[in-house]
Amino acid sequence: MTALDRPALLALLIEQQVLQFGDFTLKSGRRSPYFFNLGSLSTGSAIARLGEAYAARIGDLDVSFDVVFGPAYKGIPIAVATSQALAERGRDVGWAFNRKEAKDYGEGGQFVGADISGRILLVDDVLTSGKALREAASLLLAAGATIAGVVIALDRQEKRSGGETAVNELAQELGVTVASILNLQDVIEYLDLTRGQYNHAPAVLAAIEAYQAEYCEVVRL
Repeated sequence: MTALDRPALLALLIEQQVLQFGDFTLKSGRRSPYFFNLGSLSTGSAIARLGEAYAARIGDLDVSFDVVFGPAYKGIPIAVATSQALAERGRDVGWAFNRKEAKDYGEGGQFVGADISGRILLVDDVLTSGKALREAASLLLAAGATIAGVVIALDRQEKRSGGETAVNELAQELGVTVASILNLQDVIEYLDLTRGQYNHAPAVLAAIEAYQAEYCEVVRL
């Protein structure tokens, strides 16, 4: 089995422009010195490596599940790649995703893929507020399934109004483990380790550290 290699994964994500540095405005209106978008992955080899990273992180967790579920739209390729990587590790489970709008013709329905029953593991890209994952969890629970856990690529570690991180809030709300492959601290440590390797101004790391100090909680994996 391949172990999770976070530095190699971060190198891939920077190369694929999934992880970008600059001045970005988030959905919340907050300005951030970095942006994370798994939708930028554009090759078969890259999505395969991402699936391997998810499978490796899932292997670290003590969780049983029947289906890997990816919320539409970014969660769809994640669920497919993860289930394929899990099968290669000897853990063959179903994968599924939801439609943005339920079909009222053909086979109809809200979901595509494996039957939505039993224990469902949700996978998604990044957790800032958790809105998309909450909506997906509500759909799954309404269909009679059980949420087994949640695995995301990046935890921004941002604190909510109550002082908890979005990850901790979602974990408490769903009553399951919400695990991440990477978090903001991993990004900071990687940028510090690879100073001079990328064409990033020294101010990039300083800006991210300042952002972390103001908005985030340091939670190492």
